[in-house]
Amino acid sequence: MYIAFNAPHDPRQAPRDYLAKYPAEKMAVPVNFQPQYPYCNEIGCSPKLRDEHLMPFPRTEFATKVHRREYFALITHLDAQIGRILDALEKSGKADNTWIVFTADHGLAVGQHGLVGKQNMYDHSVRVPFIVVGPGVDAGKKIDSHIYLQDVMPTTLELADVEKPDHVEFESLLPLLRGETNEHYEATYGAYLAVQRMVTYDGYKLILYPQAKVWRLYNVAEDPHELHDLAEQPESLPVAKTLFEQLLRLQESTGDQLDLRETFPAISGSS
Repeated sequence: MYIAFNAPHDPRQAPRDYLAKYPAEKMAVPVNFQPQYPYCNEIGCSPKLRDEHLMPFPRTEFATKVHRREYFALITHLDAQIGRILDALEKSGKADNTWIVFTADHGLAVGQHGLVGKQNMYDHSVRVPFIVVGPGVDAGKKIDSHIYLQDVMPTTLELADVEKPDHVEFESLLPLLRGETNEHYEATYGAYLAVQRMVTYDGYKLILYPQAKVWRLYNVAEDPHELHDLAEQPESLPVAKTLFEQLLRLQESTGDQLDLRETFPAISGSS
């Protein structure tokens, strides 16, 4: 069974009783709030983009509170509907023999980093919930490993004892879920059109903006809100070069032909 909810996608119209749980005046402004992101046009997030047009430019704290209020209210309402499904599953007597994967295709910025939508490489937009329940999966266990959403497909095939087709590039998560391994991928890769590239590796994230010729580096292990860009710190250059090498490797493996070496000579080794 596959169930896809539209929430919390806009238009965010939560029932009134759920909105009442989140008064705008009590909503917190995120710690990584910015009135405007500096490279909006170069990264494909101009004010003309539908997602970004939902909130005024520059961003205001009030508009951010209102949008986050609606966002949280819809998520809470969504949670209640999922609860109804799980209650029905329990009543059916099949819950103990059922695998459940709860996830999302993307997150949203909703005021973080001066952005609103999903078209960026920050964790609030690319790092999504991923919860698995099933026979043999330890309750409450947290796994800190890189995965892709596409791994769900080979996982479900293995559960059904169906061989994975040769053209499928992703891997089953069952060894990870069963504790047979602690690491699924060494690094993960992200791309948005020809205007953004990203790689996460060894606790760091490197974001590249080819049109702006700008790169950003974050220690996401210690800076989860991605507040401190390390790109201007000379001592961070070796880390950036290592991540750039990982990105080139992943580009090759995915068939990504965007040439980044000449655009970023400082970290590509071509300077």
